[in-house]
Amino acid sequence: MVNPEAGVGEVAWRLEPSLRAQTNVARFTAFLRARGVELGEDYDDLWQWSVDEPEKFWSEWADFAGVTMGGPGGPVRSADPMPGTRWFPGRRLNCARELLAGHEGTAIVALSERGERTEVSFADLRAEVAAFAAHLRAHGVGAGDRVVGILPNIPEAVIALLATASIGAVWSVCAPEFGPGAIVSRFAQLEPKVLIAVPGYELGGTDRHREAELAEVLGSLPSVRHVVWVTGHTNARPVDSVAESCGWADALRAGAEPAFVDVDFDHPLWVLFSSGTTGVPKGIVHGHGGALLEQLKLCSIHDDIRPGDRVLTIASTSWVVWNGLVAALGVGATIVLLDGNPTYPGLDRVWQVADGERVSVLGVGAGFVHACAKDRLEPARDHDLSALRVVTVTGSPLSADGYRWVYRSVGDVWLTSQSGGTDIASIFVGGVPTLPVRVGYIQAPALGVRVESWDADGYPTLGRGELVVSAPLPSMPLRFWGDPEGERYHDSYFSTFPGVWRHGDFIEFSKEGIVIHGRSDSTLNRNGIRLGSADIYAAVERLPQIAEAMIVGVELGTDYYMPLFIVLTPGADAEDARAAVRASIRTNLSPRYLPDDIVVMPGIPHTKTGKKLEVPVKRLLQGAPLDEVVDRGAVDDAALLDHFAVFARTKSSTAGASL
Repeated sequence: MVNPEAGVGEVAWRLEPSLRAQTNVARFTAFLRARGVELGEDYDDLWQWSVDEPEKFWSEWADFAGVTMGGPGGPVRSADPMPGTRWFPGRRLNCARELLAGHEGTAIVALSERGERTEVSFADLRAEVAAFAAHLRAHGVGAGDRVVGILPNIPEAVIALLATASIGAVWSVCAPEFGPGAIVSRFAQLEPKVLIAVPGYELGGTDRHREAELAEVLGSLPSVRHVVWVTGHTNARPVDSVAESCGWADALRAGAEPAFVDVDFDHPLWVLFSSGTTGVPKGIVHGHGGALLEQLKLCSIHDDIRPGDRVLTIASTSWVVWNGLVAALGVGATIVLLDGNPTYPGLDRVWQVADGERVSVLGVGAGFVHACAKDRLEPARDHDLSALRVVTVTGSPLSADGYRWVYRSVGDVWLTSQSGGTDIASIFVGGVPTLPVRVGYIQAPALGVRVESWDADGYPTLGRGELVVSAPLPSMPLRFWGDPEGERYHDSYFSTFPGVWRHGDFIEFSKEGIVIHGRSDSTLNRNGIRLGSADIYAAVERLPQIAEAMIVGVELGTDYYMPLFIVLTPGADAEDARAAVRASIRTNLSPRYLPDDIVVMPGIPHTKTGKKLEVPVKRLLQGAPLDEVVDRGAVDDAALLDHFAVFARTKSSTAGASL
C-alpha cells in the first residue's frame, strides 16, 4: 500500500502481508522461536526482548548471521559497566573472513564518473585480498600495525581494507579531496607503516592532480615505510618519497592463498575519525567482533539486504556509511561503488545507475532527497526502478515533503530513515520493513539498542530530550586513539550522565514513531558528515586577514545552515578575506567544509576561560532568546553577543529562503 499524499504522522506505505515472511526480520524471529524464545507478533516485542536479554540476543544474532568464533566459551559480556564492558571475552574471529567466506557471484560493481564499469567476483575479491595481504606482510606489517589509505570509492579501497583486517592490522582512510593538513592531523596520530594512495582523482568532470599535496603528506609521515600507488583511475603520477613504493598491480602480482589471522573479539579493526570542537580529530577505534555484529545487523535487519541484492550507497570513503556498504558483502550482496561526484552531471545520475545496475537497496542522504524534490525529478517516470525495493536515508532528518516525494516520484519502496553515528559504526534508530512508514517519523529503535530520551536532569521522557543509550553495545568504541586513560572518551559520551552514553542529538518518541531534532552540542553535521570546527579554524585562522573565526551549524527548516563568523585584522578588506577563507578551506580541507555564509563580526565572544561560545550562538540561530542561552557574567565581552543576536533575528526572518 502506498499513499503519497499522507499527512505528517499518517501511513504512507505498508508492506503487503504476503511479503512479510521474505523479510530478514521475519526470518530472524522464526529462527528465535525455533530455539525456544517466546515472542509476540510485533517488532516491539522482539526489540524489548533484545534489550532485556542482551546476552541471549547477541549470542543468537551471531549464530543467525553465521559468524564463527573460536576460543573457549564463556559469558557474552563482562559485568563491567559502560564504558568498560567487554563483549565475548576470550572469543576469536576475523572480520574479513566473515565478510568474504561462503559467497559466490558478483561482489563489486564499480563505476567511474566517466562511465567505465568494472566487475569483481567474490572469488576474485578473495584472491586479490589474499595477494595484497601477502604484500603487506612482506613489508613488515603484522597484527596491530597501521595501514592507511587516501582513496576514493573504488575497488582498491575495499580490497585494502579487507586485506589489512585479514592480517590483524588496523585500517584508516581519508577521501582524496581532504587537504594535507586534515590528512596529517589524522594519520600522524596512527604512525602508519604503509600508505595506499591515488595521486589524483576525478570529481565533477575534472581530473584533479594531488602530487604536491601528497608530497607534503608523505613529508609529514616519517613512519611510512612503503607506499602503494593506485594510478588506474587518474592520469596523475606517483610522488617521489623517501619511503619505498610500488604500483597496485605490482603489489598483487605475486598472488597468495587466502589466510586470515584469528584475533580477539575486541582486537582493533579500524580507526574512524570524528572531530570535536577543539583539539586534534578523535580517532575512534572499533573492534573486529563488535563492528562486524552491528553492521551485519544493520544490513540484514534494518536495511533488509538479502543475498544477491545490489546495494548502492552514496558515500565517500571517509564516512562510516561506506564501511557499512562494505559490510553488505557479508550477507552475500553485490556492492555498487560510484566514484567521483555521484550527482555529476546532475542529480538524475544516481537514478540512472539504480536503473542500469538493477539496484535493490539504495542509500542516500536526506539532503539528496530534498534536492531531488526541489528539482522536481520523477525517477519512476524516467527510469526502470522495478528492482528497487528499499531506500535508506541518513545524514540528517528527512522532512515530511521528502517522504511524500519518495512515494510520489520513486514509487512502491520501503523508505527507511535512520540515525546513528561514526561513534558506534551503526544506528540507534531506524527502519523495520514489517512496520508501516509514517510521514516525518523514523520507525523504531534498533535491535539490541536501549535508546531513550532523557531530560536535562537525567530522567526518561517521551518528549524531546537528549538521545542516550543506557546499556552497552558491542560496537561502542574500544577507545580513542592516543587516549590511554580514556579521559577524552569519557568526556565525549559519559560526562553528562555518568555510566550512560549521551550522544549529542535531541530525540523524541511518540506513538507515531521517532523524531531526531538535530545536534544538541556544537559538533557540525552536514549531510551526515560530522565536521570538526578545529579543522576549519586551523585552515582559516592562519590567514593574515583573519584575527579569529567561529563556525556553527544549525537546522533551519529542512536545511542545514553553517555560517562562519570572522573577525578581520586591521586594514583587511572584507571581500578579499572571504575569498581567502574559501580558498584556504578548499585547499587545506575539502569543499564539503565550505560555510554557507561568511559573516564579518567585530569580535568573537568567549567564556572567561577562553572557549568560543559556539553552542550559545547556535541556540540563538535556533530562535532562543539571548538571556536564555548564556550568562553574560561568564562572557569575556558580553556586548559582542548583541551583534550575534541581531544576526540571528535577521536570519530567522528569512529561514524559509534558500540558503
